[in-house]
Amino acid sequence: MAVWDDLIGQDPVVAQLTDAARDADALVTAAATATGTTGAVPAPRASSKMTHAWLFTGPPGSGRATAARAFAAALQCVSPDRALGGAPGCGFCDGCHTTLVGTHADVEVVATDQLSIGVKDTRDLVRRSSMSPANGRWQVIVLADADRLTEGAGNVLLKAVEEPAPRTVWLLCAPSIEDVLPTIRSRCRHLNLRTPPVDAVADVLVRRDGIEPQLAASVARATQGHIDRARRLATDERARERRAAVLRLPLQLDDIGGCLKAAQMLVDSATEDAKQVAEEVDAKETEELRAALGAAAGSGGRMPRGTAGVMKELADRQKRRATRTQRDTLDQALTDLAGFYRDVLTVQLGTSTPIANAEVSDAVNRVAASGRPENTLRRIEAVLACREALDGNVAPLLAVEAMTMALRAG
Repeated sequence: MAVWDDLIGQDPVVAQLTDAARDADALVTAAATATGTTGAVPAPRASSKMTHAWLFTGPPGSGRATAARAFAAALQCVSPDRALGGAPGCGFCDGCHTTLVGTHADVEVVATDQLSIGVKDTRDLVRRSSMSPANGRWQVIVLADADRLTEGAGNVLLKAVEEPAPRTVWLLCAPSIEDVLPTIRSRCRHLNLRTPPVDAVADVLVRRDGIEPQLAASVARATQGHIDRARRLATDERARERRAAVLRLPLQLDDIGGCLKAAQMLVDSATEDAKQVAEEVDAKETEELRAALGAAAGSGGRMPRGTAGVMKELADRQKRRATRTQRDTLDQALTDLAGFYRDVLTVQLGTSTPIANAEVSDAVNRVAASGRPENTLRRIEAVLACREALDGNVAPLLAVEAMTMALRAG
């Protein structure tokens, strides 16, 4: 299985990355031939498809990080088939396999579970990027959340992207090109990914995950081609139950009390999700750190002197992760809600486009019959405004209450 097989519906991007990987392999091979070992890699020619900084953009579910990781694997491919004209990225050799499973010594993948990536972490990455690769090919830094860089962190990264080490490749991922500092994106080769076709996502769920075809088609349609969300819905009954509760919300906004109750339900569900993640991860992290610091056995054991600051730093990081988990869960619920009203608008306008939420078609038709397209557009705008408010650190309950009141008013 080639490294590109997980990139669904991205044939133009795969073609560009394959050509770049060929040129990158040629550069390394030429350097090895000239010096007897893999020495300094010459700068790519103007006609080369390879460059030292890439920016992958695309909507959620398009596979930005998957594309970056696949390209990293192709850059590290050591398959003997390359000498016979085969394209790098076989998926089976040691370079491909270790990159894809996350154990390659020369590939660093950064995907934060915090609200942002700060200056300190970025400086660590820049120091890493200046090192020569251990196996003589490429030092690859995959920044899966480049849109979460603070302004200061972006400025730290700029110098490294502007003047990379000879054998370092930066792979940045963000939802859109506007989410990255202009000074950084102007120094990157830009690749824009599209949302995968629904049928292709359903096919992958059936073939690779063993999902029943009818369920696979339903979740692929419901998530509009978002492969990770579709897989989660297909395999997690609780996720399906939470989504069903969100899709019932438009029918519960008959009065102010219903609006406030619905808002509280959304926030409580997101908080519970964050709590569940914390219970699974926080206790293990804390115990591992205590053991590393030499604490006495047991959760109540005494900590060595001078370790209070380290434990507080971990607690703060866990708190920020819980906040992000809550916001991500809320944002997902709002995305599902916007999809519901998109279906309502589809019915009101009488288009031939199939609705995404076919399982609640009765509710879609009821809401569609009770209003006009302009009401639905205002409701979609209210959902989008709530998402923007949450991004601006507005208190979640306040933002969601304002949204549900706007949904009732139409």
